[in-house]
Amino acid sequence: MNVFMNLLVGIQMLSALAMIGLILIQHGKGADMGAAFGSGSAGSLFGASGSANFLSRTTAVLAAVFFICTLGLAYLSHSRPTTGGASLLERAATQAPAPAAPATPAGSASEIPAGAAPAPAAGAPAAPAPAAPAAPAAPATGGAGQIPNK
Repeated sequence: MNVFMNLLVGIQMLSALAMIGLILIQHGKGADMGAAFGSGSAGSLFGASGSANFLSRTTAVLAAVFFICTLGLAYLSHSRPTTGGASLLERAATQAPAPAAPATPAGSASEIPAGAAPAPAAGAPAAPAPAAPAAPAAPATGGAGQIPNK
């Protein structure tokens, strides 16, 4: 079963890459109008109308192969028997036990005072005290850049 899924994924990827290449090679609808009036695309490898038929039919076949592979992969992934729950998260919850909470000594959290900060380690530089906010400067009179009062 696993080999068949890998084969389907490989075919799906190859058809997707080939489809991308073919779509990029194809001309748009406006290029057909230019070919009808003698534009440069009339001298292409397949001719003016042959390239559109060949490339569009090949793209349609590759799109059909891509969708069939996608439907096959969806069917195979859904038809697998699940162990535990229906979803991936439920299976992960049943397989992995919940981590245990770290053990803390009884009453240790209530013994720590709320306002106490830890002491710095020996040999470590002391943290600078927070600077007090500077007092606003008194307005200077007659200085440059001020509006004169009359």
